[in-house]
Amino acid sequence: MAVSALSYIISSYPVRCSCPGSNHDPNKQKLRYVGNSTKPAMVDLLSQTAGVASTLVASVADQKLYMNKVQVRQNIPTKKQFVDPYRQGLIIEGGVGYRQTVVIRSYEVGADKTATLESILNLLQETALNHVWMSGLLSNGFGATHGMMKNNLIWVVSRMQLQVDHYPIWGEIVEIDTWVGASGKNGMSRDWLIRSQATGHIFARATSTWVMMNEQTRRLSKMPEEVRAEISPWFIQKQAIKEDVADRINKLDNKAKYAISGLKPTRIDLDMNHHVNNVKYVRWMLENIPDQVVQSHQLSGIILEYRRECSSSSIVQSLCEPEEDGILKNGVKQDSSLTLLNEFSFPSEIMEGGGFIGSFEKEPVRYTHLLQIEGESVNEEIVRGKTTWKKKLPSVPFSS
Repeated sequence: MAVSALSYIISSYPVRCSCPGSNHDPNKQKLRYVGNSTKPAMVDLLSQTAGVASTLVASVADQKLYMNKVQVRQNIPTKKQFVDPYRQGLIIEGGVGYRQTVVIRSYEVGADKTATLESILNLLQETALNHVWMSGLLSNGFGATHGMMKNNLIWVVSRMQLQVDHYPIWGEIVEIDTWVGASGKNGMSRDWLIRSQATGHIFARATSTWVMMNEQTRRLSKMPEEVRAEISPWFIQKQAIKEDVADRINKLDNKAKYAISGLKPTRIDLDMNHHVNNVKYVRWMLENIPDQVVQSHQLSGIILEYRRECSSSSIVQSLCEPEEDGILKNGVKQDSSLTLLNEFSFPSEIMEGGGFIGSFEKEPVRYTHLLQIEGESVNEEIVRGKTTWKKKLPSVPFSS
């Protein structure tokens, strides 16, 4: 290594020729002396480059040692694994899907002891990365394969949809299934199912679309054939949420009913790709929902359309507009949230025809959202969103 480095530095050093004219033999060049010194300049160069080469060798050795230690600490598999006892994960779906068993922790629930939306989004991200981890394709990147790292590519999400029928409670054991599929020519979809381990009841479904970005230029990129060959054997043609036509999310303007300005990301909001974390976007959106809605309703669906990145120096504005289409018929809200009631035994006097007697307060249950970077002349979109809210089930004592 030292000889190679030394040879490179010497061959790269510009040697001046004392022979005038252009018809001289480069092999008969004479070295010029520096000033009045009796030592040739090349001798000084040799002594300097020897020190540089030694430093270079030591630096490379230290870097390799550091990388080896990091690799040992992470223990990233270099080939496909079928069972991960530490994460309670295993490969399913004929060897290409992934399932992880999770216990809902105390710090993942809110005041009502149910998992928060942010916790669910974090679990989706974690299981997706663990899936890539067990595939043997994970390189040093944030979910990037070996081919992606070679081409300076990273994944970025362009669209995400989550439907929640029921929120897990503190201490509950859930199973999260995730898999990937093709999305167009250069994209990838990833889907999830969250279910109760005890009953098999599906709590939530999610689907997302991902594209590749060059980490250096920050521009979208086509999928190299090398990367396609890595991930295409893992594709499954199955959807967690069937959506024939994607819901269009209209862009809001400054006339939106609710607005919060001056939002700033902090260092803790950045992920390993130096993006503002997806969960932070949702948090900013939900800050606009009126308190009375949050107290009486629970979020049952969210759609996010990502437009551009948000950096740590960005100043963000969150806009929100209610949609006036939450009309109740005959005083009874007829939606899928009531189907859960039939699974339990409620006193008959509060049930009639599969719904609650009495009227719900008429209130918008859908909201359109926009996060944008506040600029001097133009506000740039970060993400558009749409949320759907359903009335919380009332606390009803079960009969013994």
